[in-house]
Amino acid sequence: MFLGLDLGTSGIRALLMDESQHILGSATADLHVSRPHPGWSEQAPEDWIAAAETAIASVREAHPAEFSALKGIGLSGQMHGATLYDAADRPIRPSILWNDTRAAEEAAEMDATPAFRRITGNIVFPGFTAPKLRWIARHEPEAFARLAKVLLPKDALRLWLTGDHVSEMSDASGTSWLDIGARDWSDELLAATGLTRAHMPRLVEGTEPGGMLRDRLQRAWGIDGAVTVAGGAGDNAASAVGMGMVSEGQAFVSLGTSGVLFAANDVWRPQPESAVHAFCHALPNRWHQMGVILSAADALNWHARTSGATAGDLSAELGEVLRAPGPVTFLPYLSGERTPHNDARIRGAFTGLGHETGRAEMTQAVMEGVAFALADNLAALRSAGAEVSRVTAIGGGSRSVYWLQAIATALDIPVELPARGDFGAAFGAARLGLIAATGADPLGICTAPPVDHVIFPDAALRPAFDTARQRYRSLYPLLATL
Repeated sequence: MFLGLDLGTSGIRALLMDESQHILGSATADLHVSRPHPGWSEQAPEDWIAAAETAIASVREAHPAEFSALKGIGLSGQMHGATLYDAADRPIRPSILWNDTRAAEEAAEMDATPAFRRITGNIVFPGFTAPKLRWIARHEPEAFARLAKVLLPKDALRLWLTGDHVSEMSDASGTSWLDIGARDWSDELLAATGLTRAHMPRLVEGTEPGGMLRDRLQRAWGIDGAVTVAGGAGDNAASAVGMGMVSEGQAFVSLGTSGVLFAANDVWRPQPESAVHAFCHALPNRWHQMGVILSAADALNWHARTSGATAGDLSAELGEVLRAPGPVTFLPYLSGERTPHNDARIRGAFTGLGHETGRAEMTQAVMEGVAFALADNLAALRSAGAEVSRVTAIGGGSRSVYWLQAIATALDIPVELPARGDFGAAFGAARLGLIAATGADPLGICTAPPVDHVIFPDAALRPAFDTARQRYRSLYPLLATL
């Protein structure tokens, strides 16, 4: 049996599968984000562990005999979080999360240093880990002075599970400390942040063992033998492993809290000026490119909260027949934006509101705004050398047929929906646990699910979508001046 743990922003998921990749069951436990100041986003590592214990206990209770045969655990998690530990492995402060923008000034300073783009192949975004450490050094020097290790969120779970300080290439790619071509920490970039390799976890590939489950947890969970904990992956790379998106030409669009357009690569293709992420994949000698928007399903969830409805209710109000864009435009920059703008300070906006505007028109504009932001990402990916001709849809937002039609039409490419099943990050993590524990061939394990059906662009509405997208694109420079 193999367990996948996916540490998200809003919760943690535990998924149990057998060696044939049949899913026996899963459970989730909620997490909450603390926002003590505008632009801040934090979580306590202790809360991650408590949530993991809850989710794992639920899976164990439902499948006690199967769980006792556990042989491998894979980890997936939200990327970029700065999680600081002292010499006794005690958290020094809450983890600063991926969507925290307080370090915008520090990120701009680092990005102006040519070595960062040259070595990492990426812009230093405010949400990345390195600028957060420079911010802590400036604003919380007492915390920085106590620092012994910096871990990423999923690797904080590994520390609890194994007692080891280990990370892997896909997650480490989002720190601004990794030499992504060499798949190793850069001493030069660490020194630029006042750190050394001693502050960093040991690196492995996502398919390799990254520790063994502690004896006390093995006994407490009633497991019969040793359990390997895989290197794992950052959440998007783990989702790609779950979807079988590991080879050149394979791509997916994720409508989760953030929005991601992900393309697998057989070679490293850095082009930082495009604001496209060029990262290591979870499999050895594989890379990927990503365009990222910070608010996708989160934008619809925000609209649902403010309008007193659920996201499902809002989507249902639109039906399943795609409409031409109306006069209302939504810019989904609720937490700033990454691709293609790299702007931590920009914020969202509705334009074109009138007395006749109702909730449905605003919902339509939110979905179209996210679709247009993803179209900007597709243009950026193509400028960086990615060949994306169709995508597979994953994430909670992909349950909305209307939204997928809008995305297919805005991007002018087919959107595929996989056959019924669970192919997300927790499943990808479990696959990595299987590979690490058994030595199985990664390409033989990481296969793509069958396609259930395909949503094609609406040719009749393409001109209207093109016009609305041009209006959308013209608004960012105007909003940025305010």
